[in-house]
Amino acid sequence: MTRTILDYLIIFLKGLAMGAADVVPGVSGGTIAFISGIYEELLDTINSVNINTLKILKNDGVKVMWKSINGNFLISLLFGIGLSIVSFAKLIKWSIENKPIMVWAFFFGLVLASVIYIAKQIKNWNILSVIGLIAGASVAYYITILPPMVSSSSSGLFMFFAGALAICAMILPGISGGFILLLLGAYKPALDALHDKDLKTILLLITGAIVGLLSFSRILKWLFDKYHNLTLAVLTGFVFGSLNKIWPWKKIIESEMINGKLKILQEESISPMSYQGNPQIGWALFLAIIGFIVILLLEKSAKVKAI
Repeated sequence: MTRTILDYLIIFLKGLAMGAADVVPGVSGGTIAFISGIYEELLDTINSVNINTLKILKNDGVKVMWKSINGNFLISLLFGIGLSIVSFAKLIKWSIENKPIMVWAFFFGLVLASVIYIAKQIKNWNILSVIGLIAGASVAYYITILPPMVSSSSSGLFMFFAGALAICAMILPGISGGFILLLLGAYKPALDALHDKDLKTILLLITGAIVGLLSFSRILKWLFDKYHNLTLAVLTGFVFGSLNKIWPWKKIIESEMINGKLKILQEESISPMSYQGNPQIGWALFLAIIGFIVILLLEKSAKVKAI
């Protein structure tokens, strides 16, 4: 596939969107990758990085190796993700802390539209697809209502597997990696490691993430190749079930001070009429519609490009 500079700029912008989504606890960058039309290429690219890559580098040189791993696509995307996380992290963090209903409403509309978008990719609806849809939605919803584990362990093996599971969530449309760390009870140990510059724990998390990414992406690639419709149905259900996590109106059930900051550990979705405080229903509806329209515009632009 021959790409122009403009194509790589668009990939970079998609990376920016993925990074912004990953900063928001409860929203997966994988969802953005899917609705922006680069999900399967991302899986293919990750899968192309293996032991054979080193052989190609040794025998054929950097240029051939770079092409074999779709390097231009990967670097454009990763640069966008990295720049977005560095640039928007504080802004999004401030927005969530000070304007939570507005932020969640926007992402709720965006993810709701993405459910419809993903479902439209399913070419053949049948009983198995419907079962997959229901199963995916049920699993995702159940994950969003799970109470977080209270882990006293920060052993190397535990942190390795925590990193592996978190990165799997990040590339799976629906639930974010940060939310999985919170559920596992690994969120505080991970923050402590970063705060204390505990290189051993940080390296274990990173190693687990690399192993999880390379392993899980291969499983997803195999599922797409063998059971494309069913996999799409399950992912559609998974994204739909995850909507509970980003419902704008919440009641806090459990919270804890982590590194001097109040961290919400468990909450439940409630009616805006039951919300303690100003539910900001008008703004919430407006921003949810904006989020919904963003996905419609992405879909429309994708169709125009295809033509």
